[in-house]
Amino acid sequence: MNFPAGLLGNNVAAKASSSLRRRGVSIRHIAFAFALSIALLTLYFNYFRYSFPADVMHYAPVTPEVWTERSFQVRDAFLHAYHGYERFAFPNDELRPLSNTSINNFNGWAVTAVDSLDTMHMMGLEQEYKRAMTAVHNTNFSLPTNTRVPFFETVIRQLGGLLSAYALTNDDILRTRADELGTILAPAFRTASGFPKYGVNTVRGTSDGPLLGSLAEIASYQMEYAYLGKITGKKEHVDRATTATRNFVNADLCEHGGMYPMFWNISSGQAKDSHLSVGAASDSAHEYTLKQYLMTARTDKPNLEMYLRFTTHVLNNLMYISPNRHLLYVTDSKLYRTGNRPTHNLEHLSCFFPGLLALGAHTLPLNNLEEVGLNFTALADDLLPKQQLGYEELASFDLKDLHLWAAEGLAQTCYLTYADQPTGLGPDVITMISGSARSEILWMDAMQEWRTSGRRGPPPGVGDKRPWVGDGTPRNAREREMAYAMRDYYVKNADYQLRPETIESLYILYRVTGDVKWRHRGWDIFQAIEREAKTPSGYANVNKVDTYDPQQLDVMPSFFLAETLKYLYLLFREDDLVPLDKWVFNTEAHPFPVFEWTEKEKEAYGVS
Repeated sequence: MNFPAGLLGNNVAAKASSSLRRRGVSIRHIAFAFALSIALLTLYFNYFRYSFPADVMHYAPVTPEVWTERSFQVRDAFLHAYHGYERFAFPNDELRPLSNTSINNFNGWAVTAVDSLDTMHMMGLEQEYKRAMTAVHNTNFSLPTNTRVPFFETVIRQLGGLLSAYALTNDDILRTRADELGTILAPAFRTASGFPKYGVNTVRGTSDGPLLGSLAEIASYQMEYAYLGKITGKKEHVDRATTATRNFVNADLCEHGGMYPMFWNISSGQAKDSHLSVGAASDSAHEYTLKQYLMTARTDKPNLEMYLRFTTHVLNNLMYISPNRHLLYVTDSKLYRTGNRPTHNLEHLSCFFPGLLALGAHTLPLNNLEEVGLNFTALADDLLPKQQLGYEELASFDLKDLHLWAAEGLAQTCYLTYADQPTGLGPDVITMISGSARSEILWMDAMQEWRTSGRRGPPPGVGDKRPWVGDGTPRNAREREMAYAMRDYYVKNADYQLRPETIESLYILYRVTGDVKWRHRGWDIFQAIEREAKTPSGYANVNKVDTYDPQQLDVMPSFFLAETLKYLYLLFREDDLVPLDKWVFNTEAHPFPVFEWTEKEKEAYGVS
């Protein structure tokens, strides 16, 4: 049987309409329900999808006297560690705090003593300082054993330690020995580009190492050599610092969004890979862009431009929000033809970055860069169109607020990686559960949605969050996966290596914002260090921090005294011993004074 066109459909529709009318449902009801559904979907995508609620956090009032007492406890911790080093390791490099033996892993030049000079001076430890100075007087930089001195570590620890102690005391022997060391390391710079090689033979005056150098190792000496040139009046020291800046200005970074990648050809001075990171093998080179600008009284415009370019690329491309707890984190990535591929790893080493952002927000006119002769969006003129759009998006925000929000959110996540663990200590690397079936949310996408939806609540990833309180000992694989999903990350490397980066950022954020929560979080970390890392002779690295059965390791790095305990001490001090507008810390927490080049120096050294 044939039916007229549309008859069957009309008949079915009529029957459905009649059935709905019998149930009291009219076409008007259906239209209302449809409109309500659309409204709810719109609300979800414009609000709930990017709704990032914050916990309400309260800290009990703490008097200035209590904070001062806490700074004394940090000083006592330093004395415990340093006296153990003096007893069992001096004048060797580092203490093994379990076996009470020593190790010479940095030239045998008493690196713990020299690295700690400025910490002792700040803490008023006169007797320990005097004893440590015997290493400064007696060290022979050209012993036959010193056939491969690692340039990078020697500069930031040993040279940096001598220079900062000189800046604090004006003791000429420190300047003399710094000049000797800076000169004896100079063969590292004998390359076609002027980037340094990995190692120096201080007996023969030669250098060695591969022609492929990591970013941190080839570009973390500008502060030390610039300040050394300032206090000695030697042009050759200044030239070594300015060569690095010139190389980076001339490098082709278009494919990298203006950010330095991880590996470089030391001969050509050009980038050799596309790995972008603020973590291991990269961190301090990025750090020195801002710090070199600040140390030279804000006159080094090329370094300021490089700081703005690298932070803009990170904000747009390497910062994400985790799917469940909405933790803000920074990761690394490699660039492929198909686009940016993040690893979603968060390294403890990367936790210096929120402190750097906070320092930049505190010291730079980010909302009025014309004041320093810069046009923010023009910094992207040599980049790809997509990257130029990213600059325009950032420029539509209050840039100072944006940098400070990023600093606060990242620092909180770094702290939570400590507070989430049964030990209260932070693992060296975690991997966020993001991508695949879990949503992958770029922070700037979330920021755009937050602004579009009326700025409800704190910015994404910035609001206060409580530590994870899940069961630390799940009984089977399924329970472990569920726990990781709720926590938002796996622990990839469960070592706590007495590192300073998180505490460094807490210290800078406290000094910049005055918010006491950063102090309280630092106190939590110090208590965990005392509880889990202390040994009869010092403090030890700790393994398995994500379990109830952590294990101490026979390692006490010099930076624990030079950086970790120094930043904790400064965090708890009521007075501001090292004002951030007058001093700039190198990557080993050695403070150098802000200085200006004289007109004569500018002409002689070719600096601006």
